[in-house]
Amino acid sequence: MAFQHIKVIYPTAPARPYTPMKGAFSNVWFDRYKICNDCPEHIESIDSMCQGLTDLINDEVKNGIAKSRILIGGFSMGGGMAMHLAFRFHQDLAGVFALSSFLNKDSAVYQALKRNESALPELFQCHGTADDLVLYPWGEETNKMLKSLGVSASLHTFPNLNHELNRTEIEKLKSWIVKKLPVEAPKAYE
Repeated sequence: MAFQHIKVIYPTAPARPYTPMKGAFSNVWFDRYKICNDCPEHIESIDSMCQGLTDLINDEVKNGIAKSRILIGGFSMGGGMAMHLAFRFHQDLAGVFALSSFLNKDSAVYQALKRNESALPELFQCHGTADDLVLYPWGEETNKMLKSLGVSASLHTFPNLNHELNRTEIEKLKSWIVKKLPVEAPKAYE
């Protein structure tokens, strides 16, 4: 995905032991005890990655990009990571997207939002109804919970889509990105 007026950065999750794969190394943003929405989060690995990704955001801010012009997001675990990063640590970002993603039922994100009184980034979420890895009801429950905690959230449902992306989903995401980050008018010199 490319835009004339937007810099896109695609970080890759580091290789780490991943408990659901019996400790085998995998490129994952954080560890999980198991792939389900009703177990505790592996908060140590989530917070460690949040710090590393905060450094990436701070680098962009140092280079002159306003946080109100930064969107973060991802697919699957990347979307979960983005929700943690934005709603717990960077509530002044322009928005978050989460594709085929979820938060655990007792997520630290929900706990942080219960104490929040400031404006929150908008959430753009997509999920396929045939997803057999990250079940659609998990994504739907995440969306409902975030809305109940003050997040302006949309959920775009894709019938018969498994744990994957499709062209329509990407086009909807691109439209949302351009709406959130329109071309800025050139600054007039006085």
